[in-house]
Amino acid sequence: MTGLTEARPVAPGSTLALVAPSGVFSRQSFERGTARLGARYRLRFDEGIFARQGYLAGDDARRIEELRKALADPEVDAILCARGGYGATRLLDALSVDEVQGAAKRIVGFSDITALHALWARAGVPSLHASMVASLAKASDLHFERFVRALEGERPAPLEELVPLHAGVARGRLVGGNLAVLSALLGTPYAPPWDDTVLFLEDVGERPYRVDRMLTSLRQAGVFARVRGVLLGAFTEAAPGEDGVSVEDVLGERLSDLGIPVASGAAAGHIDDNLELPFGHEVELDTARDTLTWL
Repeated sequence: MTGLTEARPVAPGSTLALVAPSGVFSRQSFERGTARLGARYRLRFDEGIFARQGYLAGDDARRIEELRKALADPEVDAILCARGGYGATRLLDALSVDEVQGAAKRIVGFSDITALHALWARAGVPSLHASMVASLAKASDLHFERFVRALEGERPAPLEELVPLHAGVARGRLVGGNLAVLSALLGTPYAPPWDDTVLFLEDVGERPYRVDRMLTSLRQAGVFARVRGVLLGAFTEAAPGEDGVSVEDVLGERLSDLGIPVASGAAAGHIDDNLELPFGHEVELDTARDTLTWL
């Protein structure tokens, strides 16, 4: 991983570019989200963000142009994604590490935005794994206030009461995101840098056997031999099949024998109160204390 570049600061009155690099979204939710954000920041987007092409928020060219414009705009301080879904991996061929590094702007989102978090990690620019514009519409006041503090660079409180799956202490930069997206990046030039990191994983709507398959792919690709520790977030809508095997069973069986610290229980992912995780920053995962601390 390249050295970490300090991201542009965000403060009240900063300009935020809103982009839709992945799927379509509810315009009503988006407008409610922008109403909350607009009370504190200047927002920049155009009608193209509402484009639809099947399951995508417009064709690849539109979505690439929108993101590159946000990176290049000297008045934009950070980039917030409208929603995840699917589509961000289709943009990676057209984006470069150099333009992300030169812009030094945080990108904010989760789920399918994991593909862009991987690009930001390769560029050495911090990013924020957090709720997106459409989901901020229904965030509680406490959630929204916490989101604002994270966006403006406040160091988060330690994560506590994690559940250890394998004991130890690990230090490294936090990277990762959605397991399905990360497994899809294996074998491509677009996977995040794995070495000397603490890897965060979460997912939604994946049956236990599919989680098993994706974790097995990461194992066989040597990912877990390169990371220093693993932090697990929410794995939701993952009901067992008739065999009765739960996703918790799979996570324990596939990750507890890696010989590195592994802990579950981070309240981040596809849940209502999605905790903000600043990616790219140094953390310490300590299973004796059941904590993850930003250093």
